[in-house]
Amino acid sequence: MEDKVRTFLDYLLIEKGLAKNTIISYERDLKSYLGYLKSVEVIKSFNEIQRIHIIHFLNFLKEQKKSSKTLARHIASIRAFHQYLLREKAADQDPSVLLETPKLERALPKVLSLIEVEKLLNAPNPDDHFGLRDKAMLELLYATGIRVSELIGLEIDDVHLTLGFIRCIGSGNRERIIPIGKNALAAIKQYLEYGRAYFVTDKHKDNGLFLNHQGHRLTRQGFWKILKKLAQEAGIDKNLTPHTLRHSFATHLLENGADLRAVQEMLGHADISTTQIYTSVSKSRIMDVYSKYHPRA
Repeated sequence: MEDKVRTFLDYLLIEKGLAKNTIISYERDLKSYLGYLKSVEVIKSFNEIQRIHIIHFLNFLKEQKKSSKTLARHIASIRAFHQYLLREKAADQDPSVLLETPKLERALPKVLSLIEVEKLLNAPNPDDHFGLRDKAMLELLYATGIRVSELIGLEIDDVHLTLGFIRCIGSGNRERIIPIGKNALAAIKQYLEYGRAYFVTDKHKDNGLFLNHQGHRLTRQGFWKILKKLAQEAGIDKNLTPHTLRHSFATHLLENGADLRAVQEMLGHADISTTQIYTSVSKSRIMDVYSKYHPRA
């Protein structure tokens, strides 16, 4: 049964062009799903799987206190996998066809205020190459709203300093061109001129824009550690995630009158409904200000 999971993941990568992190998520979900079916339900072939078995698995996840978001993701993975098996004639039926997806409460993304953004962007030490790199990364994230996975995937040639934009390859291998503000441009120039050379080693010749102390391309985990450290030094006690600057970028643009479609394009959202969540954030912030400062609120 595991060999079909492997071919399914290859199908998602090659034919669907899904991002690596998305495929890893599918693999993790299906591994736990098939592991449960084998060990608990004693299932030996795909044709033995019934809808009730999937429901038992979902109840098993609920007993482990998994969130509705996690349950919905597992259901999506299971559905896609069974549809693939039916299409490839590896199974005679699709037991997932009548599954109900749990309703999700869409949480508003956490964003930084303009003052907090300034504090964070000014936290890196400008006197060493680590600070120059970290400053360039933070400025670029806030200037463009790109994902951290897209940030660490940037090549030197993807940054066009003269014209003032970056070329970014996002989810589903979709390319987009995003303008960079003058502050981010200045920070990247400083890093390229005075910082990046210190990270390059004779052993590793990586063309990635942002490198670690070993000369390798920076990882998501590496960036996450840097962000937590700088937030602490800046005195920001919010629970930041690598997406916080992306959320702040979109919210601040919309608060200042940016067109929703333009923000959608810069963020690389396939569906504008995903971008619309930031309009809710803006309204929420307006209500907070009103409640705090209006004498009759």
